[in-house]
Amino acid sequence: MQLWKNDDELFAIARGELFSSVVGDVMDKLGLFHQFLPPAIRPLRPDMIIIGRSMPVLSTDVFSERIVGSANKLMEKPFGLMLEAVDDLKHNELYVNTGSSPRNALWGEMMSTRALKLGAAGAVLNGYSRDTRGILALNFPTFSWGSYGQDAGPRYKVVDFRIPVEIGGVLVSPGDILFGDIDGVCCIPRETETEVFTKALEKARAESRVRNALEAGMSAVAAFAEFGVM
Repeated sequence: MQLWKNDDELFAIARGELFSSVVGDVMDKLGLFHQFLPPAIRPLRPDMIIIGRSMPVLSTDVFSERIVGSANKLMEKPFGLMLEAVDDLKHNELYVNTGSSPRNALWGEMMSTRALKLGAAGAVLNGYSRDTRGILALNFPTFSWGSYGQDAGPRYKVVDFRIPVEIGGVLVSPGDILFGDIDGVCCIPRETETEVFTKALEKARAESRVRNALEAGMSAVAAFAEFGVM
């Protein structure tokens, strides 16, 4: 029987009981072997947990804030579609940016403020963030390569959003669930989410029983034989 009725309930259960490692383990068992985003993507604060539906954002390098005469009219627009992408965030969605060359920040305090107002659940960035003190004060879940103050304006643009993207070889489609903590961020494809989270909860609860048995003195061999997890 499914233990949740909607995303709010699922995400609350996941925050309270799950961790990225157990979700990744379950996906391995289902043959989904490449679902963790690159390990450089870390929480700004170690206790941050992030979960939500992906709103993928595609980025590219540029070398001037405005490029007049380009075949692509978007090159004349500062930041490209970055602000439009932020404004399009919905409740429980994550801003998931592919990044460009790692030479500037992709996210900051003002974007976090707008995203919070819209009910977004966090930002996952394949690159740097900035305004770290401001983001931490907002308590907005932000996962990035770390802090770097260099401005985006003359260095990168968002060229599309709400499209499938790849980050570190992981396909991230609109509406997929991303779940992350201090051990990393994994992508759970929409078509497998019910099975993945059901089995992850079963495994996490079994691991709790194993932990209790180990603390009581049971050997690792005996615990694995009895519970089937370790």
